[in-house]
Amino acid sequence: MPRAQIKDEKTYQKLRDQGESKEKAARIANASAGQGKKKVGRKGGKNPPYSDWTKEDLLKRAREIGIEGRSSMNKSQLVDALRNH
Repeated sequence: MPRAQIKDEKTYQKLRDQGESKEKAARIANASAGQGKKKVGRKGGKNPPYSDWTKEDLLKRAREIGIEGRSSMNKSQLVDALRNH
């Protein structure tokens, strides 16, 4: 079922299948629909994947986003929570 806030549903779903968070997938899908995939792809990301972050950095990011129960999570749980928030 298409969502009104997602401009490129196919790109969104592909990114979600690759493990990207809902927010990131929507941001990329909407940018690529407006600017074109080549232009968005050239911008690239500056941060390494969550799996390469330290637990301290993951906790800090989870705090910024407002993920509940983050203090009792291990690293893999934090990665999963950040990807699926």
